[in-house]
Amino acid sequence: MHLEIITPDKKVFEGDVSLIQLPGSKGGFEILKNHAPIISTIEKGVLRIKEANGNEQQFEVDGGVIENKANKIIVLVESV
Repeated sequence: MHLEIITPDKKVFEGDVSLIQLPGSKGGFEILKNHAPIISTIEKGVLRIKEANGNEQQFEVDGGVIENKANKIIVLVESV
């Protein structure tokens, strides 16, 4: 899956991932390969990703929006 994490100022992350965990407005959720298309709001919390090479990263976010379609994920956040 291809992931982009974008703030109003810059692109924070771009790359291939195997997993993303998000602090959703109605509770945490995760997206794996071939997940159904989704658009959702996210709350303040920790966004966790597992890159395709196995590295894991975490980002503190202040809320935003996520869109997933055809294994392309775009996360727009206030700040990281």
